[in-house]
Amino acid sequence: MAMRAGAALGLALIGLVLASLSGSCHGTLQVGFYNGKCGVSDVEAIVAGVVKAQFRKDSTIASALLRMQFHDCFVAGCDASILLDGKSTEKTAPPNLSVRGYDVIDAAKAAVEAICPGVVSCADIIVMATRDVVSLSGGGQYKVETGRQDGLVSLASNVNLPGPSISVNDSIAAFARKGLTVSDMVLLLGGHTIGVAHCSLFQDRLYNFQNTGNPDPTMDRSLASALRSRCPNQQTKVDNIVNLDQNPASSSIVDNSFYKQILAHRGILQIDQEIALDKQTKDLVGAIAGSFDFSTRFGQAMVKLGALQSGSPGEIRQSCRAINTARKLPTSKEEQRTGQMGWMGQTRRGGGDLRALSIHKRGSPN
Repeated sequence: MAMRAGAALGLALIGLVLASLSGSCHGTLQVGFYNGKCGVSDVEAIVAGVVKAQFRKDSTIASALLRMQFHDCFVAGCDASILLDGKSTEKTAPPNLSVRGYDVIDAAKAAVEAICPGVVSCADIIVMATRDVVSLSGGGQYKVETGRQDGLVSLASNVNLPGPSISVNDSIAAFARKGLTVSDMVLLLGGHTIGVAHCSLFQDRLYNFQNTGNPDPTMDRSLASALRSRCPNQQTKVDNIVNLDQNPASSSIVDNSFYKQILAHRGILQIDQEIALDKQTKDLVGAIAGSFDFSTRFGQAMVKLGALQSGSPGEIRQSCRAINTARKLPTSKEEQRTGQMGWMGQTRRGGGDLRALSIHKRGSPN
């Protein structure tokens, strides 16, 4: 009985320690959350300064960070789980292998940590940095909400993102599961205004659409012909990149040109073209193409995307690539569901086997 009481007390103490080490990824977000939390330092200005310097070196980080935020938020909420290194983290999932911009987030994190350590989350930095590159790309300066914490779980098996060939119906359903509307979906796809895609993502539309042996009939013929020069058939193993906004004067500017292009049957990805044709979305596409407020509406959709949260425990990471504490985290969906993992690498069943971590502790080798 005494041993059981001691064990119970030990578990209770562990719970108290965990409560002090972490909060929740779900919290009340607000504009200006960091005001006054770092003395006179302006956290958002620090991040913006780093992002601007990086953007001047390479303006393509704009599309990279837009993609990073979507890939982070759409999995388990905006918790920076995509940033964690490890053998089976979200970074290693096939849709994320080409995600880049991690160096920009690392640089911004280092800058805020040097002035205000342990206060600013990596999750908030992703959202702030993305807002900044949108603005630098001509998209307007929308206000972002902050106050997120960084997630403690990152599993490649959790990554289930809408693919480039998804149907409009399935895409609407995927966004609805995240609490996002059809309008939100169409506006967020507008991020493709500065996006690029590898030929392998749409090559079937050029040569063998849906196994017909012919190109996609919804693609403008002159565009299809030009793209076949850029994207030879799969036997060549050439995988070039192509702008998703086929207006060369606007492919690096956040504006509504993308919508005008897909209305002209010049969409690159299948889903992009289909939202201009499907009865559920084509009127929205037409309205955005003819409007002057795309930047405002896109910013509002990005804020709504940024509000997605998991409600799981979180913390403020010291390094965006690793968790701070010595917790033993789940390495599979089953362990995440059942909560059977113990501490310091041991299972609750008393075994001493050290399972491979899917997420590195701060300071552990890659």
